[in-house]
Amino acid sequence: MIWYGRAQEVMQRTTLTRDPTRELSGDWEFATDPEDDGRTEGWYDPDAAWEDPREVSVPHSWQEEADLREYVGVAWYRRTVDLDAVDDDRRAVLYFGAADYDATVWVNGERVGCNREGYLPFRFDVTDALVAGENTVAVRVEDPEDISEIPHGKQGEPWYTRVSGLWQRVDLAVVPEVRVRDARVTPDLSDDTARVDVSVTAPEEGEPLADLSADVRIRSDGTEVASRTAPVGDDGTASVTLALDDPDYWTPDTPHLYEVAVDLGRGGDRIDAYADTFGMRSVERSEDELFLNGDPLFVRGALDQAFYPDTFYRPADLGTFETEIRAAKEMGFNLLRKHIKPAHPRFLELADEIGMLVWEEPANPSAYSEASREAVRDQFAGLVERDFNRPSVIAWSLYNEEWGIGGLYEDEEESLWTDGEKQEFLASFFESARERDPTRLVCDNSGWAHVVTDLNDYHEYFVVPDRADAWREQLDRIVDDPAENYGVDDPDPAPLLISEFGTWGLPSVDALESHYDGEPHWYRHGFLSGLKSPAGVRDRFEASHLSDTFDDLDDLADAWQRRECLSIAESIADMRSHEGVAGYVVTELTDIEWEFNGLLDYLREEKASVDAFARANAPVAVQVRPDAHVYWDDGRVEADLAVVNDTGERIEGTLRWEAFGETGETGVSVEPFGNERLAGGISVDAPSVEGVRDGSVSAELVGATVDAADEASLTVVSRNVGLDDRTVYTDHDGLRRALADDDGPSVVDDPEDCDVAFVTRVDDATREFVEAGGAAALLPDSEGRMDGSDEFSFTDLPEEESWNLCASFVSQTLLLDVDVVPGWAFEGLYPYAYAVDSDPAGETFAGYTEGWLANTGAVALSRSAGDGQLGACTLRVTDGYGSHPTATAVLAALADELCDDA
Repeated sequence: MIWYGRAQEVMQRTTLTRDPTRELSGDWEFATDPEDDGRTEGWYDPDAAWEDPREVSVPHSWQEEADLREYVGVAWYRRTVDLDAVDDDRRAVLYFGAADYDATVWVNGERVGCNREGYLPFRFDVTDALVAGENTVAVRVEDPEDISEIPHGKQGEPWYTRVSGLWQRVDLAVVPEVRVRDARVTPDLSDDTARVDVSVTAPEEGEPLADLSADVRIRSDGTEVASRTAPVGDDGTASVTLALDDPDYWTPDTPHLYEVAVDLGRGGDRIDAYADTFGMRSVERSEDELFLNGDPLFVRGALDQAFYPDTFYRPADLGTFETEIRAAKEMGFNLLRKHIKPAHPRFLELADEIGMLVWEEPANPSAYSEASREAVRDQFAGLVERDFNRPSVIAWSLYNEEWGIGGLYEDEEESLWTDGEKQEFLASFFESARERDPTRLVCDNSGWAHVVTDLNDYHEYFVVPDRADAWREQLDRIVDDPAENYGVDDPDPAPLLISEFGTWGLPSVDALESHYDGEPHWYRHGFLSGLKSPAGVRDRFEASHLSDTFDDLDDLADAWQRRECLSIAESIADMRSHEGVAGYVVTELTDIEWEFNGLLDYLREEKASVDAFARANAPVAVQVRPDAHVYWDDGRVEADLAVVNDTGERIEGTLRWEAFGETGETGVSVEPFGNERLAGGISVDAPSVEGVRDGSVSAELVGATVDAADEASLTVVSRNVGLDDRTVYTDHDGLRRALADDDGPSVVDDPEDCDVAFVTRVDDATREFVEAGGAAALLPDSEGRMDGSDEFSFTDLPEEESWNLCASFVSQTLLLDVDVVPGWAFEGLYPYAYAVDSDPAGETFAGYTEGWLANTGAVALSRSAGDGQLGACTLRVTDGYGSHPTATAVLAALADELCDDA
């Protein structure tokens, strides 16, 4: 049985808040120990000979080594350090930023302690083990194969590469024997004070705490603004409350940091000095709103899992954190949700300095047991202890999507939705979390099955525009009945957020493989399959319809990324304009290995059309909201205009719009933290066109203190498009009535008398007609479902939410004047099935694929049958002839293709 919990011996989970005497990062000796012989063979002895050692650079996870990607078990680290003798009134403390998972430490052959936890710092007093001169530090790290009860996040099956070893920095500090251990600052913005709670570490013997005082000073930009001295009590603590005159509050736009400095003294002599930073910041919530420093807060967030191509849990250069935070701010985000593992401490320091809100959470186990519950609670306690002074951190999650509490990985476990014992445990955990840290919001179980929470958040994966109607209906349901997201009756209301949603966008395969000098190791994770499996992606591209549509994989990636960014931007516009939604968190900031749903790719490069996304996600955003995206050319284009203002300043200016050559403008004034919608702000005649034409309507805010703009894509179809010169047979009553009302095509009762047949079932008469040289297409029924036949096999697609659909991609060449990525041109037509096209001699006019080009098939296709052509179209066009412009154009174009080839 693995033991879970805090480190043994003398250890505190605190960050190294003082300069190290010696940085121990850099070159270490490393060796694996697959048989776990190291302890019995004395590998911790300074003179021990190790089997096949190699040199590595710490911080280090052993999966960075190409031959150790799949290695689990035991490994050892060792290095020497030269030190002077430690004075009698000083202590030497060895700090580890984090080690995954079970770390035991020896100094000069003497065991000094162990720690079982993979993400947070720990330290040991090593004074008595040191000698003047050369010292040897040896660390045994075990990362077991079975991590189900261990908080491990998304490393390993079924997600990403495992992470094991000394993956954060190692330092040695020589510190006073009696010293400040921590100074916790609690701001109170109601009276502009800051309470500073100081804790002191001292040896057990003697009277080390007698006559101690803590001199606490607060500085702003180097200038002292408050100070006070308090005695240290017998329990080793001192508390002071300091008033700040007209303080600068910390916000993402004005991230002002104060320094708290503590001088520990006795009899007028300073015996230790300690310093940290903090911010004057509060976060609160009502039943439906969030507030930062008393002002309304609308969350514009991104999920940030912080995986890196070569070093996994940390970037090779910690400066990458700054690049990521600044990129996120440029894209309009005000919050990053550090997902399913504690954030790196350097990231949080930079978030404090640059101005980025953080929603943080412990790593999850995958099994529910007393051991896993204790491990999560223990990690959460350490997380609060480490990050209490970080003003950027405004919220904690305890669990995510029931992982480790609801039986997601274990079929025999009862869900949190219905398990009363689990609900009782989670409610107790929530209350203890609030007691441990009353300064932040707490989410009990992110995504669903809430019990008691400050954030009623949802994970909703609807792809837009493919499932736009279903998405908007769900958004209405969420706002109308938020209690439905709880597993208990009569829950306390809490602000509503969509904390996961998003769409995928294929990265540049060439760029990835260039970075790795070949295929990345994660292409072939043994646990990947289907849409998650990159191995063989180039072969699948060449063998699919995609190679006929796109020049190469990078051409496909560019198109897919444009669709991704515009899809997410549309979802954001829906949420920002929907009363009752307090914010959102898009999935996600960056790609991670095979999961390519980032706005940045895995190499931290921007994807195509990120600029359009950033406009939709900006603090002040213009929205163009047409009543439809597809029009007949004799129709009238109507669109609302809106300005969303998440800032504390009134926005005044002029909205200037353009639509098909016509222009107009109107004045606008938007209150702080408000929205202004101008119904019918744009009303113009659709232009006369031949065939089908893509266009757009745009608006920009001018004369204001900020720049903002938006553009909505439109498709205009000529009234002359249709089946006028065709004789048509159909077995679908609705299509028959629409064709008859069109006064164009001739509708016949027998397929033998037609030019083209549109049927919802291929019967013997249809087969005979086609084999004799006719042209026919199988269409969906009025519900969008396909009737399988001997000629076609279909795979059904979900009609509403689907993570797989968010990873899907529809392309087309049927309508030549419409983009190959049809976007809103196919509004209301996207399929509920695709054809599994196994006939290489057939032709695909519109195709479907998922993820790394898996589950590829056709949305519109034709193939030879006898002397004729039999097609299939899964687009939901059957009821749209004459009423839906694009549906009409699709049926006309499909008839042309089939008849030309018949």
